[in-house]
Amino acid sequence: MRVNTTDLQNAFGKYLSLVEKEDIIVTKNGKSVAKLIRYTEPDYFLVHEEAKGYTTTRKISYEEYMELVDSSDQRYELIDGEIYLLASPSIKHQIVVNEISWHFNNYFRGKSCRSLTAPLDVRLFGFATKFEEDPNVVQPDIVVICDIDKVNDSNKYEGVPTLVVEVLSPSNKGKDMAVKLNLYMKSGVSEYWVVNLENKSVLQYSFSPERDIESLKSLKEEETIESSVFAELKIPLGDIFAEI
Repeated sequence: MRVNTTDLQNAFGKYLSLVEKEDIIVTKNGKSVAKLIRYTEPDYFLVHEEAKGYTTTRKISYEEYMELVDSSDQRYELIDGEIYLLASPSIKHQIVVNEISWHFNNYFRGKSCRSLTAPLDVRLFGFATKFEEDPNVVQPDIVVICDIDKVNDSNKYEGVPTLVVEVLSPSNKGKDMAVKLNLYMKSGVSEYWVVNLENKSVLQYSFSPERDIESLKSLKEEETIESSVFAELKIPLGDIFAEI
């Protein structure tokens, strides 16, 4: 559609509505001077962490993933048919993971749920009815599992964690805040903490039984995070970040 500047000024709201359907060329004295186009929010669920040289233009099968894992000493994750090489964590990363894990271990001692830290393979399959239909394998920094019966005879966990904690690093920020967020939500995880070392904060997601975001809290260093699933599980963020 082409429209002159006078008409655009006189009926700007009208053309804002029309731009949802097609681009609008703005003219002045018969010449094209500008273009009005529809703005689309970026799809952050398409943002992939750098694959460290292992890139692909097609989806990788679970069998191919396992061949790579079995032939390498590196750690990998498989998400939506894409393979991610896990970088070695920094000292600060491990300090924070250990601090959260210490609080979790104290809280869950003697309870039916258990807190575990990476490396631990967690097999998820989103909205699918079984793993083979949508195979994903991740290694969260910390998981809390309450379905202990889902540990198989080979001592491998094949359930859905109740609470997942990921500590961000420069290489995994996009993946943890978008790709993994989506995977955890649609797989039935109840709560997800994203820990940011740079600004010493935590994003706390709570997911509904319908697998939507029920609530989102952004907590700062001077605040205390309280689990939305586990009563009385509280951690002052000052304790988490005290040594970094």
